[in-house]
Amino acid sequence: MSGLPPTTEAAPPTTGRSLDDRMTARAEAVLARQSQKRGLARILPFLGPAVIASIAYMDPGNFATNIQGGAQFGYALLWVILAANLMAMLIQNLSAKLGIATGKNLPETIRERWPRPVVWLYWLQAEVVAMATDLAEFLGAAVAIQLLTGLPLIWGASITAVLTFWLLTIQRRGFRPLELVIGGFVAIIGVAYLTQFVLARPALAELGRGFIPSFQGVDSVYLAVGIIGATVMPHVIYLHSALTQGRVPTRNDDEKVRLSRLNRIDVIVSMGLAGLINMSMLAVAAATFYGKGVEDAGDLETAYRTLTPLLGPAAATAFAIALLASGLSSSAVGTMAGQVIMQGFVNFSIPLWLRRTITMLPAFIVIILGLNPTDVLVLSQVILSFGVPFALVPLLLFTARRDVMGVLTSTRLVTTLGWLFASIIIGLNVYLLWGAFTS
Repeated sequence: MSGLPPTTEAAPPTTGRSLDDRMTARAEAVLARQSQKRGLARILPFLGPAVIASIAYMDPGNFATNIQGGAQFGYALLWVILAANLMAMLIQNLSAKLGIATGKNLPETIRERWPRPVVWLYWLQAEVVAMATDLAEFLGAAVAIQLLTGLPLIWGASITAVLTFWLLTIQRRGFRPLELVIGGFVAIIGVAYLTQFVLARPALAELGRGFIPSFQGVDSVYLAVGIIGATVMPHVIYLHSALTQGRVPTRNDDEKVRLSRLNRIDVIVSMGLAGLINMSMLAVAAATFYGKGVEDAGDLETAYRTLTPLLGPAAATAFAIALLASGLSSSAVGTMAGQVIMQGFVNFSIPLWLRRTITMLPAFIVIILGLNPTDVLVLSQVILSFGVPFALVPLLLFTARRDVMGVLTSTRLVTTLGWLFASIIIGLNVYLLWGAFTS
């Protein structure tokens, strides 16, 4: 049974549900040491939750930041993406482990253990952050449709709405079909950027030097802060714990430990792939735009228009397809996170179609008012920064407590690293907010 909250309509048994049952049975056999499968076949039933979570690290906001970094500073900030990705791996693993250890997601754990006024405060800020994130993702998909078809942005938004509604209906068929679809979108983004990488032909020697920590002036420091500061998405921390809660039943502590280890593979593989895609974004931008005098390369439409004369229409099309896959999948995942947030914090839920309708209204308002979508993307990242401490702090507090986590309690080293990473991320987000408001 998935940890995601159910929709109001009860879904009858379907092919998707039987697929869930088959994969769950295979997972239980592995945990009970009764499976004869080896290699990928043994690990496959445990892959999926981190795939869904990883899409948040490839959303349209990442596109803008990575492209701007490569256009302005070449390959110099590749090491920043690598460092940010390693931080994300640890934090997402802790979130997933909380769901396995407790059978509850992070919002539910907060609701059960903290005072009611604090819980309501958490719920309100989490809803604002989730909606701001969804705004950026929805707009990214709408812009991609506009670039691919030439349709007005309002029509791109309308098509995006229909497609995300369709994506959300897949959840009713079970967790495995949804994981496969989101995994398909990740594959599309990966293939699209592999295509661009081949066409751009980055200089391998310079690319390698990009992993040596260095800066090129104050502006590069600020952009590096933007890359790291926006790495951890609050809504996906909440969601990841829901994706693992009860997904694979465990009967004893030994099975919980075994499940946690296998889940760690899911996190490393999925987040590692997300990191490679982000590095490819920056490398392609460095090879294509750096030193070419391209202004506002971080603007999604500018990047698309500039790719055609520099690398040809195939690269521009691959960029737009990747942006579309990113926007659609991350927007659907954001809506799912919002449902987890509401049900977890206040024990109340609304139909996913209603939440989708409510959360896409700001995007239509932005389009009708004629605001620049990339500027709104940047603003959404500022709003998102407010929610980072709210998600990180309770996650680290709970995962270090034996009365909460039992045998999966974090070691002192993991907890120390977690607080170090959290301090860096929170500090950088504060710096970003300060810079945003003072400028």
